[in-house]
Amino acid sequence: MGPAMEYGTQAAYPAEDAVLTAAILGAGLPEVAERHLRLAALAYRDDRTAEAHLWKAQAAAPTHAAVLIGLYRFYFYKNRLAEALDIARICLKKAADDNGLQADWCEVRPGDAAFSDYAAVLPRFYLFTLKAYAYLTMRLGDLEEGRAIVMKLLDLDPSDKIGAKVLLGVLNRVGLDDDE
Repeated sequence: MGPAMEYGTQAAYPAEDAVLTAAILGAGLPEVAERHLRLAALAYRDDRTAEAHLWKAQAAAPTHAAVLIGLYRFYFYKNRLAEALDIARICLKKAADDNGLQADWCEVRPGDAAFSDYAAVLPRFYLFTLKAYAYLTMRLGDLEEGRAIVMKLLDLDPSDKIGAKVLLGVLNRVGLDDDE
């Protein structure tokens, strides 16, 4: 998850998003965190109030995926992309930890997790998180790192189930005239 965090893109895949949400987001969320997430959603138009509730949810469940994704989506949809990128980094670390992967995405290899198994929720969460990280990196102007991340995504997911080639297409069009 641009990546609204399909765990990643504004053009998030709603059906897949729902599957991930059901599988990993709700389990183990403390009631107080859930309440603050709900209040943040209700206060969405009031940035200060919504953000305060999100951070209270984070205080109650600092590493819970639902809270992190709530923060990510808030910053992303408010076009606060640098802050969304900070949260994406935290999500990427969590996804790496949850999958027993190297912390540095550059070091992750195709055989390190079941990346080719689209039904494997945790590896897919990692891929979508990495895609969101790539997207935001590109949007914030670091096209070279964005390209490196996209190439890593295609290495981990050669059948491109998560749609990294879309980002590669964007990168390949950067700088081309409209006539080309």
